[in-house]
Amino acid sequence: MDTKLTLKLNKDIIEKAKEHASGQNRSLSSMIESLLQVVLIKDGADFKDLEITPFVRSMASDTSLSPNIDTDEYFEYMIKKHS
Repeated sequence: MDTKLTLKLNKDIIEKAKEHASGQNRSLSSMIESLLQVVLIKDGADFKDLEITPFVRSMASDTSLSPNIDTDEYFEYMIKKHS
């Protein structure tokens, strides 16, 4: 269920964020919601009932990383590989 929220932010930040969201073909509300979800997930919030958007679902593949992989090492490997 969506609920209206009023935020008080720096005018320049708002304008730049609107431009960025528009460039991504997204609403500013959608972009802020996604950012908040990322912050909450990193803080260990439980999102068992989190809705996966059709866009994210379209990016899914059968490939997965081993749970034991060192993600920093893998990230460095991918940077070198694609440089």
